[in-house]
Amino acid sequence: MSKGLKIALIVVGVILVIGLMTFSWLRKGYDNVIAMDENVKGSWAQVENQLKRRYDLIPNLVETVKGYATHEKDLFENIANARTKYFQANTVKDKVQASNQLEGVLSRLLVLRETYPDLKANESFLKLQDSLEGTENRIAVERKRYNDAVQMLNTYIRTFFGRLFASFAGVSNAEYYEIPEGEKEAPKVKF
Repeated sequence: MSKGLKIALIVVGVILVIGLMTFSWLRKGYDNVIAMDENVKGSWAQVENQLKRRYDLIPNLVETVKGYATHEKDLFENIANARTKYFQANTVKDKVQASNQLEGVLSRLLVLRETYPDLKANESFLKLQDSLEGTENRIAVERKRYNDAVQMLNTYIRTFFGRLFASFAGVSNAEYYEIPEGEKEAPKVKF
């Protein structure tokens, strides 16, 4: 084999190795951004699972309380409206707003137990309240997981190569699940 042919084979070999390494690096970056995007979507699905559980519990809780607090018609209507808004929402942002609206109304509903001593002792109400409180805790955990996944994706997308891979994969920044400013304070309930 001639010296020129050996050099050509070495150059071709080096180019192939560099090409394979580059392809591997590009594939890994692309796969990373896809995995992060799917993690965000999966985390949001878990938030929705817990929110659905909350919304499934609410009618039972409302019916239990209605028997004791018949004059709280506005409160029950607000709960029903907030629940409806959630199921009609199409975007994560709209669902977050509807969920946050419901949280304020629910806290008012749970305060009713102080006004109605019989309700406070009602076994059905207590079981539903415990289930709802457990669900609220689960929602808080899933929100944190979702926001952690969003942070990971958004941070990656802000890097030079992450932006390149994200645009190639059609992945964009995700929205955090944020509590609106007005709802960060504990609600004040007056009768």
